[in-house]
Amino acid sequence: MAKFRGAVVVDAEKCKGCDLCVVACPAGVLSLAKEVNGKGYHYSEMARPEACTGCANCGLVCPDAVITVYRKNIQ
Repeated sequence: MAKFRGAVVVDAEKCKGCDLCVVACPAGVLSLAKEVNGKGYHYSEMARPEACTGCANCGLVCPDAVITVYRKNIQ
């Protein structure tokens, strides 16, 4: 079975910190940042990037479509 490494890019200024992506991540990669964006929201960020498989669950549940997921096949 192929192994994948993923990367999640969040548009921090548009993220409203709803926490749906954090809950949807099966690997526990995402968390809300301690810092806030220009609107005063704690935005989502990759807390454990090494655990990301690029499953894209976070991007699928994001109501504002501010998450982009990249996936790379590693062997």
